[in-house]
Amino acid sequence: MKCFAVDDEPMVLSLLERTIREAAPACTVQAFGSALDALVAVDAGAHPDVAFLDIEMYDMTGLALAKALRERSPETKIVFVTGYAEYALEAFNVRARGYVLKPVTVEKIRAELEDVQEPARPPATVVRVQTFGHFEVFAHGEPVRFAHAKTKELLAYLIDRRGASVNTAEVCAVLWEDRPDGPSVRSYVRTLLSDLSNTLQRVGADDVLVKRRNSFSVDCARVECDYFRFLEGDMAAVHAYRGEYLSQYSWAEMTLGNLERLR
Repeated sequence: MKCFAVDDEPMVLSLLERTIREAAPACTVQAFGSALDALVAVDAGAHPDVAFLDIEMYDMTGLALAKALRERSPETKIVFVTGYAEYALEAFNVRARGYVLKPVTVEKIRAELEDVQEPARPPATVVRVQTFGHFEVFAHGEPVRFAHAKTKELLAYLIDRRGASVNTAEVCAVLWEDRPDGPSVRSYVRTLLSDLSNTLQRVGADDVLVKRRNSFSVDCARVECDYFRFLEGDMAAVHAYRGEYLSQYSWAEMTLGNLERLR
């Protein structure tokens, strides 16, 4: 395995390099005190399996370096090593495989190396959803536009259910809690389902929505989601959670309570 260690503080960089070597004696480590020097090495043909990056550096932030590395070396797995937990959300957004808080230890580095050597989950789909804070949906890196706000809310509720099937009556009770169930509301739900199906099809993700005769759900394996990753123990997602979940929807408060207890 080939690793990059990048940090603009010489003593910290030396410690990081020694720690990687101790955690993985067979690993080849190249240390760089500058983000730009790391990019020069990649341009010269070096393609590391893993890059351990500081975030706050003088010539280029680790986040910007991660994006540049991904463009030049798509197979390189990014692990951020930083003293600042507040960058976890940005780390998640650039698809980092790991997030280590300083001070680094052999145990922390070894755990990250073991994790990145596991087969990466296959790219589930083009869709990524953000549940921490406001609910947002992205396809191919661009925000997905919904014709109706309720269509977006319907997808949020299905994401919240994590693949569990729901029926029309349940959706009516949750999305229109102040209106009695009736033919007009059920008809509107069917309209929203059709709109959601068309929207997902338009962005090439029609396999996300699973429709059965009397129920529907989402295929969680086809969605990248911070909430799902939080429940799996993904540290970037854990750090990204700041006490807000689907904050525009009151029905999400029960799940929010569960997240708070898990935190």
